[in-house]
Amino acid sequence: MGKYGRFVKNNSLFFIKLTKGYLIFNIKLMDKSLLSFDIKEKIRETKLGNLKIGGASARSFMRENDNIARPLVAIEIPYTIDNTYPEVLQTVWGCDKAEQMLEKACKSEADIISIKFNLTEENIDGSISDIAIFLKNTVSKISKPIILRGANNDAVDLKLLPFLAQNAPKQCIISFAQESTYEQIVPVVAKYNHLLVLRSPIDINLAKELNILSIDKGIAPENILIDPDMGGLGYGLDYGYSIIEKIRQAAFDGDTMLNMPIIAFIGEESYRAKEAKSDTFDTQWGDYKERAAMWEISGACAMISAGADIVVLWNPQSVQAIKSLLKGENK
Repeated sequence: MGKYGRFVKNNSLFFIKLTKGYLIFNIKLMDKSLLSFDIKEKIRETKLGNLKIGGASARSFMRENDNIARPLVAIEIPYTIDNTYPEVLQTVWGCDKAEQMLEKACKSEADIISIKFNLTEENIDGSISDIAIFLKNTVSKISKPIILRGANNDAVDLKLLPFLAQNAPKQCIISFAQESTYEQIVPVVAKYNHLLVLRSPIDINLAKELNILSIDKGIAPENILIDPDMGGLGYGLDYGYSIIEKIRQAAFDGDTMLNMPIIAFIGEESYRAKEAKSDTFDTQWGDYKERAAMWEISGACAMISAGADIVVLWNPQSVQAIKSLLKGENK
Protein backbone atom coordinates (compact mmCIF):
# COMPACT_ATOMS: atom_id res chain seq x y z
CA MET A 1 0.00 0.00 0.00
CA GLY A 2 3.04 2.27 0.04
CA LYS A 3 2.64 5.56 1.92
CA TYR A 4 -0.91 4.72 2.98
CA GLY A 5 0.01 1.73 5.12
CA ARG A 6 0.95 -1.93 4.85
CA PHE A 7 -0.63 -5.39 4.83
CA VAL A 8 0.21 -7.72 7.69
CA LYS A 9 -0.97 -11.35 7.54
CA ASN A 10 -1.83 -13.25 10.71
CA ASN A 11 -3.25 -16.74 10.12
CA SER A 12 -6.57 -16.30 8.27
CA LEU A 13 -6.72 -12.53 8.82
CA PHE A 14 -5.25 -9.61 6.96
CA PHE A 15 -4.55 -6.46 8.93
CA ILE A 16 -4.26 -3.08 7.27
CA LYS A 17 -2.10 -0.90 9.47
CA LEU A 18 -2.35 2.75 8.57
CA THR A 19 0.79 4.86 8.46
CA LYS A 20 -0.85 7.70 10.37
CA GLY A 21 -2.33 6.74 13.69
CA TYR A 22 -2.87 3.33 15.12
CA LEU A 23 -6.20 2.21 13.62
CA ILE A 24 -6.15 -1.38 12.46
CA PHE A 25 -8.84 -2.90 10.19
CA ASN A 26 -9.29 -6.65 10.33
CA ILE A 27 -10.39 -8.16 7.00
CA LYS A 28 -11.27 -11.85 7.10
CA LEU A 29 -10.39 -13.74 3.94
CA MET A 30 -13.38 -14.93 1.94
CA ASP A 31 -14.11 -18.60 2.36
CA LYS A 32 -12.97 -20.36 -0.84
CA SER A 33 -16.22 -22.31 -0.91
CA LEU A 34 -18.01 -19.06 -1.66
CA LEU A 35 -16.09 -18.88 -4.91
CA SER A 36 -16.90 -22.44 -5.99
CA PHE A 37 -19.51 -23.36 -8.58
CA ASP A 38 -21.88 -25.86 -7.01
CA ILE A 39 -23.98 -28.06 -9.30
CA LYS A 40 -26.59 -30.73 -8.74
CA GLU A 41 -26.18 -32.31 -12.18
CA LYS A 42 -23.49 -32.19 -14.83
CA ILE A 43 -24.24 -32.09 -18.53
CA ARG A 44 -24.85 -35.54 -19.93
CA GLU A 45 -21.92 -37.00 -21.78
CA THR A 46 -22.54 -39.03 -24.90
CA LYS A 47 -20.20 -40.63 -27.38
CA LEU A 48 -20.22 -40.60 -31.15
CA GLY A 49 -17.54 -43.03 -32.18
CA ASN A 50 -14.49 -42.03 -30.16
CA LEU A 51 -15.74 -38.46 -29.75
CA LYS A 52 -17.07 -37.33 -26.38
CA ILE A 53 -19.89 -34.76 -26.50
CA GLY A 54 -20.93 -32.81 -23.42
CA GLY A 55 -20.01 -33.78 -19.88
CA ALA A 56 -19.43 -30.23 -18.62
CA SER A 57 -19.47 -29.67 -14.85
CA ALA A 58 -18.96 -25.89 -15.00
CA ARG A 59 -19.45 -22.91 -17.27
CA SER A 60 -17.51 -22.72 -20.54
CA PHE A 61 -13.74 -22.76 -19.96
CA MET A 62 -14.11 -22.78 -16.18
CA ARG A 63 -12.16 -25.38 -14.20
CA GLU A 64 -14.47 -25.87 -11.21
CA ASN A 65 -15.56 -29.41 -10.36
CA ASP A 66 -12.66 -30.79 -12.40
CA ASN A 67 -14.35 -29.64 -15.59
CA ILE A 68 -12.48 -30.86 -18.66
CA ALA A 69 -15.28 -30.69 -21.25
CA ARG A 70 -14.47 -28.68 -24.35
CA PRO A 71 -16.65 -27.51 -27.25
CA LEU A 72 -16.49 -29.26 -30.61
CA VAL A 73 -16.46 -27.75 -34.08
CA ALA A 74 -18.30 -29.16 -37.11
CA ILE A 75 -17.96 -28.09 -40.74
CA GLU A 76 -21.10 -28.34 -42.87
CA ILE A 77 -21.16 -29.12 -46.58
CA PRO A 78 -24.29 -29.11 -48.77
CA TYR A 79 -25.35 -32.27 -50.59
CA THR A 80 -25.51 -30.23 -53.79
CA ILE A 81 -24.45 -26.68 -54.64
CA ASP A 82 -27.49 -24.60 -55.52
CA ASN A 83 -28.14 -20.89 -56.03
CA THR A 84 -28.69 -20.34 -52.29
CA TYR A 85 -25.14 -21.36 -51.38
CA PRO A 86 -22.97 -18.24 -50.81
CA GLU A 87 -20.49 -17.57 -53.60
CA VAL A 88 -17.90 -16.39 -51.08
CA LEU A 89 -17.73 -19.92 -49.68
CA GLN A 90 -17.07 -21.38 -53.11
CA THR A 91 -14.21 -18.92 -53.39
CA VAL A 92 -12.83 -19.85 -49.98
CA TRP A 93 -13.09 -23.57 -50.67
CA GLY A 94 -11.51 -23.04 -54.10
CA CYS A 95 -14.08 -25.20 -55.85
CA ASP A 96 -17.75 -25.27 -56.81
CA LYS A 97 -18.51 -28.99 -56.43
CA ALA A 98 -19.95 -30.43 -53.22
CA GLU A 99 -17.87 -33.60 -53.62
CA GLN A 100 -14.65 -31.60 -53.71
CA MET A 101 -15.69 -29.53 -50.69
CA LEU A 102 -16.51 -32.67 -48.74
CA GLU A 103 -13.12 -34.15 -49.55
CA LYS A 104 -11.37 -31.01 -48.30
CA ALA A 105 -13.60 -30.82 -45.23
CA CYS A 106 -12.55 -34.33 -44.21
CA LYS A 107 -8.93 -33.13 -44.17
CA SER A 108 -9.72 -30.03 -42.10
CA GLU A 109 -9.34 -29.55 -38.35
CA ALA A 110 -13.09 -29.96 -37.81
CA ASP A 111 -14.11 -32.54 -35.22
CA ILE A 112 -17.32 -33.46 -37.06
CA ILE A 113 -18.45 -33.46 -40.70
CA SER A 114 -22.02 -32.26 -41.30
CA ILE A 115 -23.84 -32.88 -44.58
CA LYS A 116 -26.96 -30.87 -45.27
CA PHE A 117 -29.36 -32.46 -47.76
CA ASN A 118 -30.71 -29.30 -49.36
CA LEU A 119 -33.58 -30.98 -51.16
CA THR A 120 -37.06 -29.72 -52.03
CA GLU A 121 -40.52 -31.23 -52.11
CA GLU A 122 -40.21 -31.41 -55.90
CA ASN A 123 -37.02 -33.49 -55.98
CA ILE A 124 -37.05 -35.53 -52.76
CA ASP A 125 -38.75 -38.60 -54.23
CA GLY A 126 -36.44 -38.73 -57.23
CA SER A 127 -33.34 -38.25 -55.06
CA ILE A 128 -33.80 -41.14 -52.62
CA SER A 129 -31.97 -43.72 -54.74
CA ASP A 130 -29.05 -41.34 -55.32
CA ILE A 131 -28.84 -40.61 -51.59
CA ALA A 132 -28.68 -44.33 -50.85
CA ILE A 133 -25.69 -44.64 -53.18
CA PHE A 134 -24.10 -41.54 -51.63
CA LEU A 135 -24.44 -42.98 -48.13
CA LYS A 136 -22.96 -46.31 -49.20
CA ASN A 137 -20.12 -45.09 -51.39
CA THR A 138 -19.15 -41.75 -49.84
CA VAL A 139 -20.40 -41.33 -46.27
CA SER A 140 -19.22 -44.82 -45.31
CA LYS A 141 -15.63 -43.80 -46.12
CA ILE A 142 -15.62 -40.72 -43.87
CA SER A 143 -13.60 -41.51 -40.77
CA LYS A 144 -14.78 -38.54 -38.71
CA PRO A 145 -18.11 -38.44 -36.86
CA ILE A 146 -20.99 -37.31 -39.06
CA ILE A 147 -24.11 -35.17 -38.86
CA LEU A 148 -26.77 -36.00 -41.46
CA ARG A 149 -29.02 -32.99 -41.71
CA GLY A 150 -32.38 -32.49 -43.35
CA ALA A 151 -33.71 -29.66 -45.46
CA ASN A 152 -35.48 -27.65 -42.72
CA ASN A 153 -38.73 -28.45 -44.51
CA ASP A 154 -41.22 -30.67 -42.70
CA ALA A 155 -42.62 -32.27 -45.86
CA VAL A 156 -39.10 -33.21 -46.99
CA ASP A 157 -37.70 -34.17 -43.61
CA LEU A 158 -40.55 -36.51 -42.75
CA LYS A 159 -39.44 -38.61 -45.72
CA LEU A 160 -35.72 -37.91 -45.63
CA LEU A 161 -34.70 -38.24 -41.98
CA PRO A 162 -36.19 -41.72 -41.38
CA PHE A 163 -34.50 -42.86 -44.60
CA LEU A 164 -31.16 -41.44 -43.47
CA ALA A 165 -31.52 -43.12 -40.07
CA GLN A 166 -32.28 -46.47 -41.69
CA ASN A 167 -29.47 -46.33 -44.25
CA ALA A 168 -26.64 -44.51 -42.48
CA PRO A 169 -23.53 -46.71 -42.59
CA LYS A 170 -22.68 -45.99 -38.94
CA GLN A 171 -24.02 -44.18 -35.90
CA CYS A 172 -24.58 -40.52 -36.76
CA ILE A 173 -26.21 -37.38 -35.49
CA ILE A 174 -29.55 -36.93 -37.27
CA SER A 175 -30.79 -33.35 -37.47
CA PHE A 176 -33.41 -32.30 -36.69
CA ALA A 177 -36.86 -33.16 -35.31
CA GLN A 178 -39.20 -30.53 -33.92
CA GLU A 179 -42.70 -30.28 -32.50
CA SER A 180 -44.35 -30.93 -35.88
CA THR A 181 -42.20 -33.92 -36.86
CA TYR A 182 -40.86 -35.68 -33.75
CA GLU A 183 -43.64 -38.29 -33.57
CA GLN A 184 -42.64 -39.77 -36.93
CA ILE A 185 -38.87 -39.21 -36.73
CA VAL A 186 -37.97 -40.14 -33.15
CA PRO A 187 -38.99 -43.84 -33.24
CA VAL A 188 -36.90 -44.55 -36.34
CA VAL A 189 -33.83 -42.70 -35.06
CA ALA A 190 -34.13 -44.49 -31.71
CA LYS A 191 -34.46 -47.88 -33.40
CA TYR A 192 -31.13 -47.45 -35.19
CA ASN A 193 -29.41 -45.92 -32.14
CA HIS A 194 -28.46 -42.58 -33.67
CA LEU A 195 -28.16 -39.29 -31.83
CA LEU A 196 -30.98 -36.85 -32.59
CA VAL A 197 -31.05 -33.07 -32.62
CA LEU A 198 -34.29 -31.65 -31.22
CA ARG A 199 -35.05 -28.06 -32.24
CA SER A 200 -37.38 -25.72 -30.38
CA PRO A 201 -37.98 -22.00 -31.04
CA ILE A 202 -35.84 -20.13 -28.47
CA ASP A 203 -37.91 -21.16 -25.44
CA ILE A 204 -36.66 -23.16 -22.46
CA ASN A 205 -40.08 -24.62 -21.64
CA LEU A 206 -40.66 -25.80 -25.21
CA ALA A 207 -37.17 -27.33 -25.29
CA LYS A 208 -37.87 -29.29 -22.12
CA GLU A 209 -41.31 -30.38 -23.31
CA LEU A 210 -39.91 -31.66 -26.62
CA ASN A 211 -37.21 -33.63 -24.78
CA ILE A 212 -39.82 -35.27 -22.55
CA LEU A 213 -42.14 -36.10 -25.45
CA SER A 214 -39.26 -37.56 -27.48
CA ILE A 215 -38.08 -39.71 -24.59
CA ASP A 216 -41.65 -41.01 -24.31
CA LYS A 217 -41.35 -41.98 -27.99
CA GLY A 218 -38.38 -44.20 -27.22
CA ILE A 219 -35.14 -42.25 -27.59
CA ALA A 220 -32.61 -42.41 -24.76
CA PRO A 221 -31.85 -39.08 -23.03
CA GLU A 222 -28.15 -39.69 -23.74
CA ASN A 223 -28.92 -39.62 -27.48
CA ILE A 224 -30.53 -36.17 -27.48
CA LEU A 225 -28.85 -32.92 -28.51
CA ILE A 226 -30.70 -29.68 -27.83
CA ASP A 227 -30.93 -27.07 -30.59
CA PRO A 228 -32.62 -24.02 -29.04
CA ASP A 229 -32.41 -22.15 -32.36
CA MET A 230 -30.79 -18.76 -32.78
CA GLY A 231 -30.24 -15.88 -35.15
CA GLY A 232 -27.07 -14.68 -36.81
CA LEU A 233 -27.15 -11.10 -35.55
CA GLY A 234 -29.01 -8.60 -33.40
CA TYR A 235 -31.90 -9.80 -31.28
CA GLY A 236 -31.71 -13.30 -32.75
CA LEU A 237 -28.15 -13.75 -31.54
CA ASP A 238 -28.96 -12.15 -28.18
CA TYR A 239 -31.99 -14.39 -27.62
CA GLY A 240 -30.05 -17.46 -28.71
CA TYR A 241 -27.26 -16.65 -26.26
CA SER A 242 -29.70 -16.04 -23.41
CA ILE A 243 -31.69 -19.23 -23.92
CA ILE A 244 -28.53 -21.37 -24.02
CA GLU A 245 -27.44 -19.79 -20.74
CA LYS A 246 -30.84 -20.50 -19.19
CA ILE A 247 -30.88 -24.11 -20.36
CA ARG A 248 -27.36 -24.69 -19.11
CA GLN A 249 -28.11 -23.17 -15.70
CA ALA A 250 -31.31 -25.19 -15.33
CA ALA A 251 -29.28 -28.31 -16.08
CA PHE A 252 -26.67 -27.48 -13.45
CA ASP A 253 -29.51 -26.82 -10.99
CA GLY A 254 -30.63 -30.42 -11.41
CA ASP A 255 -33.11 -30.52 -14.29
CA THR A 256 -32.38 -33.85 -15.96
CA MET A 257 -34.70 -33.06 -18.84
CA LEU A 258 -32.46 -30.16 -19.88
CA ASN A 259 -28.95 -31.48 -19.15
CA MET A 260 -28.32 -32.69 -22.68
CA PRO A 261 -25.50 -31.25 -24.82
CA ILE A 262 -26.37 -28.17 -26.89
CA ILE A 263 -25.69 -27.75 -30.61
CA ALA A 264 -25.80 -24.44 -32.52
CA PHE A 265 -25.95 -24.15 -36.31
CA ILE A 266 -23.94 -20.95 -36.61
CA GLY A 267 -23.05 -21.16 -40.31
CA GLU A 268 -26.57 -21.30 -41.64
CA GLU A 269 -27.71 -18.40 -39.46
CA SER A 270 -24.65 -16.25 -40.18
CA TYR A 271 -24.99 -16.48 -43.95
CA ARG A 272 -28.60 -15.39 -43.81
CA ALA A 273 -27.31 -11.92 -42.94
CA LYS A 274 -26.74 -9.75 -46.00
CA GLU A 275 -23.58 -8.38 -44.37
CA ALA A 276 -22.03 -11.84 -44.56
CA LYS A 277 -23.05 -12.76 -48.08
CA SER A 278 -23.04 -9.51 -50.06
CA ASP A 279 -20.07 -7.56 -51.40
CA THR A 280 -22.13 -4.46 -52.22
CA PHE A 281 -21.30 -2.67 -48.97
CA ASP A 282 -19.10 0.39 -48.66
CA THR A 283 -15.34 -0.21 -48.45
CA GLN A 284 -15.50 0.88 -44.80
CA TRP A 285 -17.06 -2.49 -44.08
CA GLY A 286 -13.74 -4.09 -44.94
CA ASP A 287 -12.76 -7.01 -47.13
CA TYR A 288 -15.77 -9.11 -48.09
CA LYS A 289 -14.18 -12.52 -47.44
CA GLU A 290 -12.80 -11.45 -44.06
CA ARG A 291 -16.14 -9.94 -43.06
CA ALA A 292 -18.00 -13.14 -43.98
CA ALA A 293 -15.66 -15.24 -41.84
CA MET A 294 -15.70 -12.80 -38.92
CA TRP A 295 -19.50 -12.76 -38.88
CA GLU A 296 -19.50 -16.51 -38.37
CA ILE A 297 -16.57 -16.51 -35.93
CA SER A 298 -18.19 -13.90 -33.68
CA GLY A 299 -21.43 -15.90 -33.59
CA ALA A 300 -19.56 -19.10 -32.77
CA CYS A 301 -17.61 -17.42 -29.96
CA ALA A 302 -20.83 -16.09 -28.46
CA MET A 303 -22.59 -19.46 -28.50
CA ILE A 304 -19.55 -21.28 -27.10
CA SER A 305 -19.33 -18.74 -24.29
CA ALA A 306 -23.02 -19.26 -23.53
CA GLY A 307 -22.51 -23.02 -23.28
CA ALA A 308 -22.88 -24.66 -26.70
CA ASP A 309 -21.14 -28.04 -26.91
CA ILE A 310 -21.06 -28.17 -30.72
CA VAL A 311 -20.96 -25.28 -33.18
CA VAL A 312 -21.64 -26.06 -36.84
CA LEU A 313 -19.83 -23.74 -39.26
CA TRP A 314 -19.80 -23.30 -43.04
CA ASN A 315 -16.55 -21.47 -43.65
CA PRO A 316 -13.27 -23.46 -43.35
CA GLN A 317 -11.49 -20.26 -42.31
CA SER A 318 -13.92 -19.97 -39.39
CA VAL A 319 -13.19 -23.55 -38.37
CA GLN A 320 -9.47 -22.86 -38.40
CA ALA A 321 -9.90 -19.69 -36.33
CA ILE A 322 -12.16 -21.28 -33.70
CA LYS A 323 -9.94 -24.36 -33.37
CA SER A 324 -6.94 -22.06 -32.95
CA LEU A 325 -8.72 -20.11 -30.21
CA LEU A 326 -9.67 -23.31 -28.41
CA LYS A 327 -6.12 -24.65 -28.62
CA GLY A 328 -4.84 -21.41 -27.14
CA GLU A 329 -7.30 -21.68 -24.26
CA ASN A 330 -6.07 -25.19 -23.45
CA LYS A 331 -2.44 -24.12 -23.05
